Amino acid sequence: MTAHGAAYPARDGDDGLARLRAELEHLRLLANTVPVAIAYYEAERRTCRMANRRYAEMFGFDEANIVGRTLASVIGEHAAASIEPYRHRVIEEQTAAAYEREVAGADGILRVVEVRLLPHVDESGRSLGAFVLIADITHHRRAEAALRESEERLAKFMHASEEGLVFHKGGYITDVNPPLLNLLGYTLDEMLGRLTLEFIAPEAQQKVAEVIAAAPETSYDSVVLHKNGTRIPVQFIVRTMLHQGELQRLTIVRDIRDRLQAEQRIQHLAHHDPLTGLPNRLAFTERLERRLAEASVSGESLALMFIDLDHFKRINDSLGHAVGDTLLKTVAQRITEALRVGDMVARFGGDEFLVLLAPRAGAPAVAEVGSRLLAAVGEPLPAGGVSISVTPSIGVAMYPQDGVTSTELIQRADQAMYRAKSSGRARFRFFEPGMAEAALAELALESRLALAVRQNEFVLHFQPQVALHDHSAGDGADMKARAGAGRLLGVEALVRWAHPQRGLMGPDEFVPLAEARQLILPIGAWVLREALSAAVRWRANARPGPGVEVPVAVNLSMLQFQTPGFVDMVAEALAATGSRGAMLELELTERMVMSDLGEVRQALARLREMGVTITVDDFGTGYTSLAHLKDLPLHRLKIDRSFVAGLPGDAGAVAIAHAIVQMGHGLGLQVVAEGVETAAQREAVLAMGCDGMQGFQLAPPMPEAQLLQWLRGRSAAE
Repeated sequence: MTAHGAAYPARDGDDGLARLRAELEHLRLLANTVPVAIAYYEAERRTCRMANRRYAEMFGFDEANIVGRTLASVIGEHAAASIEPYRHRVIEEQTAAAYEREVAGADGILRVVEVRLLPHVDESGRSLGAFVLIADITHHRRAEAALRESEERLAKFMHASEEGLVFHKGGYITDVNPPLLNLLGYTLDEMLGRLTLEFIAPEAQQKVAEVIAAAPETSYDSVVLHKNGTRIPVQFIVRTMLHQGELQRLTIVRDIRDRLQAEQRIQHLAHHDPLTGLPNRLAFTERLERRLAEASVSGESLALMFIDLDHFKRINDSLGHAVGDTLLKTVAQRITEALRVGDMVARFGGDEFLVLLAPRAGAPAVAEVGSRLLAAVGEPLPAGGVSISVTPSIGVAMYPQDGVTSTELIQRADQAMYRAKSSGRARFRFFEPGMAEAALAELALESRLALAVRQNEFVLHFQPQVALHDHSAGDGADMKARAGAGRLLGVEALVRWAHPQRGLMGPDEFVPLAEARQLILPIGAWVLREALSAAVRWRANARPGPGVEVPVAVNLSMLQFQTPGFVDMVAEALAATGSRGAMLELELTERMVMSDLGEVRQALARLREMGVTITVDDFGTGYTSLAHLKDLPLHRLKIDRSFVAGLPGDAGAVAIAHAIVQMGHGLGLQVVAEGVETAAQREAVLAMGCDGMQGFQLAPPMPEAQLLQWLRGRSAAE
């Protein structure tokens, strides 16, 4: 059969028939070899006249039994009806037709096929039938569907992503998502087709160009430009992927401004004090070491100042940490303002500051800065409803004569600062070689003090207190009865350390160290019991008077008073020594009674119920709130010796002492002046109406045996 349907010409003889059969077999083999299903349907009856194996098997037949079957019986009535328009075009209009449809094969698998129909027309133009060519394009369509699905997912991702996305090919932008448009301030039309480098900061363009040329899978930081010229730090994450049917470069553009700000914040916090904003110890030490390295080359001298605030803890304890923080920030600002450009200041920790002075002319110039700092820091500051001021103690170490490393200079400036404190505070001192030995001696003293606690090397001395008037303020008839002029009001127990090498040491020499190392707790417990035991002994021997019991006074430290169970410890000491509460007076400082008013009030109330006398010692040197003071169960106020020392010539001291007496009496409290050393001072406090006195003018602190003699002498005189 020819392409137009004409039959092959008959051949005479068997040879011709054999050749015909051979050609038909070749044609069949060819039809079965091509990867296409082939069939021929005649036009009039719509029956299959020929089909290759692929076509027959597609519909569940073979090459023999499919011949003669109608189109509807082969592909099904519904399918035949659906393709009728295409068959009509081929047979009636004699034009080729093509379409795609899904075919359920004999194996039940649904396939997508592409069908082509070719008309078969004879020489007269009559339609004889149609050739059917079917190609299985299932995998193509599935790949296309997968690609479409991928593109759709990518499109959704590009719009849903909060990070910028840009596709480019050869550096030219092919697609951009809305977040990147928002980041850069452009529209999509303004970016498509343009070079990516146009949106990169000039200093970053070379790096971006290298990445585009090399096409690696990478990530790196860069800088892009907003439409208005703003520079935006970003991170690029670069990948290669299929987009719009071809491989393109995808760049994720991540805005890292918040990350960089957070990193800068972390870096700042790592090197700065959060309260004052000053560099911290770590940052200062790093800068100091760099400056020392520079100075070692240039031969310049440097000055390092160690600044510590005097009695800062008292402010924290009495006015609260909020006021303390305000004071620290103010001090930091004042130190900074007092320095010149090139000087460095840092908060070293707590109430300590370090200052490194730029190269100066020598000690006189450094001293001038020290004087300026003393004046600036000491200016009064309104805080907590009162005007407060704090003085600094300043130590100075010079490079290179006092040390060549940061550790040496800081250590020696610290030693000089402690010498300034021990010299009276509110001053500065230059480091001297002997200070290092003094620091070592203090360390040795600390170790020896711990041993002294274990070996009980402490003794008590006692200093009496007497009445100045025949009557006094107070809150009980018994107190008034024993307060006649010259009568004994009490005896204060004062601890001494019997050092094996240094002899008898006063409390000022070791109590601050004991408090700092918490050795004051065992020392304080010993003092309490020993004082009560001594009081029992000398009362039995001296018999100060019928029906009169004066208390022995014991000073408390803040740490001791705030120890949990302190009141119970006092009760145990009273019971263990066979004494009563009326035989004990506890002396607390102002900051102790103001530290935690709720707990303090409860503790003092319990002590008062036990009969213990409560006295506020060193009154006038703290920041007591009078509104709180009136609510506390107190008995006495002791005017601090610093005010008594100024009497009677210092008008300010006179005014303060007189005010304390009037206030104490107004609150129903006895007022005792301590540190009375001269007759003039005694007459001054007597004239003010002070109820009692204590000091060398009356009697010095003395051992127990000497106190007994003193008591017996007074008893005999009476």
